[in-house]
Amino acid sequence: MSSFRVVVLLFLSATSAAFAVQTQAMPPPAVAAAAVGVCSLVGVSLLWRDIRSKMRGEGRTLRSLLSQYSAVKAVGWLGRRQRAKLEADTLDVRKAQEETLLKRLRKNEQSLYGKRFDFASIKDSDSFRARHPITTYEHYRELVDRVASGEERVLTVEKPLVLAMTSGTSGPSAMLLSTKDTNSDFFFQGVTVCLDTMRQAFPATDSLQRTTKFFYMPTFRQSEAGIPIGPNSSTPASSRHMLHLYTTPPPAFQVASEKDALYLHLLFALRDPSVGTLESNFASTIFYAFTTLQERWQELTEDVECGTVSEALHLEPHLRAELEALSRADPERAAILRAHFGAGFRGIAGRLWPHLNLVLAVDSGSNQIYGDMLRDNFCSGIPFYSPFYAATEGLIGVNLWPEEPARRYLLCPRSMFCEFLPESHMENEEAPATFLMEDVKEGQNYELVLTNAAGLFRYRIGDVVKVVGFHNQCPVVEFQYRRGQMLNVRGEKMSEALFLDSLKEAVAQWPPARLLDYCCAESAIMGDLVGGCDPHYQVFLELTGVRNLSEEQRHKLDACLQQVSVVYRSFRIKGSIGPPRVQLVGRGTFAELRRRMISSSLTSANTFKMQRVLRCKEDAQFLLARTIS
Repeated sequence: MSSFRVVVLLFLSATSAAFAVQTQAMPPPAVAAAAVGVCSLVGVSLLWRDIRSKMRGEGRTLRSLLSQYSAVKAVGWLGRRQRAKLEADTLDVRKAQEETLLKRLRKNEQSLYGKRFDFASIKDSDSFRARHPITTYEHYRELVDRVASGEERVLTVEKPLVLAMTSGTSGPSAMLLSTKDTNSDFFFQGVTVCLDTMRQAFPATDSLQRTTKFFYMPTFRQSEAGIPIGPNSSTPASSRHMLHLYTTPPPAFQVASEKDALYLHLLFALRDPSVGTLESNFASTIFYAFTTLQERWQELTEDVECGTVSEALHLEPHLRAELEALSRADPERAAILRAHFGAGFRGIAGRLWPHLNLVLAVDSGSNQIYGDMLRDNFCSGIPFYSPFYAATEGLIGVNLWPEEPARRYLLCPRSMFCEFLPESHMENEEAPATFLMEDVKEGQNYELVLTNAAGLFRYRIGDVVKVVGFHNQCPVVEFQYRRGQMLNVRGEKMSEALFLDSLKEAVAQWPPARLLDYCCAESAIMGDLVGGCDPHYQVFLELTGVRNLSEEQRHKLDACLQQVSVVYRSFRIKGSIGPPRVQLVGRGTFAELRRRMISSSLTSANTFKMQRVLRCKEDAQFLLARTIS
């Protein structure tokens, strides 16, 4: 670890530890005196003035404020430093990429895999690409199993922290290695840079307000060698020095049930009118939080009023006792909440939390629909920031343009070595030629091929991106679709992005309908569920505002699809593809489908992404059984 990282980590841990020890049971003057030792270069009066200028709301201890202040200052300094390094790398992206690749190869040249491909003799990216094939997960499956059984130095010389399960959005879930290096890259090259970007774009976020973080305790199992297996998402409870940043108290992060944990997140957020940020990995999680709030607001408000924790929650006795000890009756706040809920739920976020500055969550790709619904309804008027483009494989890009509606991500040249497979060559069974960062063309689509810090080399990640520009020499991309999430009943290859654009256009012609959620299935997957007919799309929609769809309305989707895809239109004219069958499902169906998919997989609520193209007949059957029109 480099010296500046050591300094930062020591600063954070020492600051937290100092306040934990020195301020225990101290009266406020003694706490202030302890703070002088930590911030001796600032001066206590200037420090206190700065803290007061950033405060919102009441009920914060001086110790909590000082701890948050020191953490914010340290991460802010680090973010500015990392942003400067990123900017320098974009001026010579070939050099940054070459150094990143050789660093990965040098570190792992003594692994079994490194010896097999003679990493020690590879001197540049050209020789690496000539020697090493493009790979998919099958190339690694047996090697990952050996790591899980306890064999060391197989893919990497470093022992993995977690055997991370992918979300399985476009196929079976894969087990990948997650290492210290991948976590370090994500924090230093991703988190700190995005926090710096966020504070520049939204200055109001530079305040000592708490964040409501919607996070759920993931379930892990152990490999044969005792390595944790589960989703690649660390719990806030594992970073105890950061818990003071959240409205949710530490005991609630130990609640295993997603339903009960969500209730607690909402309860303690409602108690605090000064919440500054709503945060989660994905916009879908925040959307489902607001739908739960809409369903349970009366129960939540009663708990705020009485200082209780609902008896409907199935909590361990010691957790219930800890949470109830942190609750206090607040009839005044409850009355305010009831008034806001009585006024309706459009714009409810800004009314419940008048100092709310930002919604921080990824709302691109399959989460675009949830971001749109939040902006149109619950979070109307609140800015959104979609900070990262990342996957189980690691950090891929950062969003340096948070205020722009199109979600664009600058590829991080020192996180992974990136290659680009042209969209037109993706189905080529031969060894296809790839492009490097400096070779790609604006306006073109490519599948990403990545070499990461956790034992994946020239790995086809399955994401197709569009190069929409350059920041200096570095490509800026927009996510387009997952290869496995493409509709393809006759070779037409309808991408998720094209289908969603068409669907939104069609729904706009069905007033007063509003789209809540959707997915599709190819007729071949459906089998005897739909009977014999031409190949077609089965489309499942959850809408508000309508209880039935006419045949004319259903036809609108087919017309919109023909407008965006020349190939689809030609097949429809020939009659080799039939019209889509549009099924309207009951309210809440997709929430049930989400729970069903999570419970039957190794993913978690934190990493789950809705499948837009179903590959499991049982899931399609589940939706058919809930069709109302």
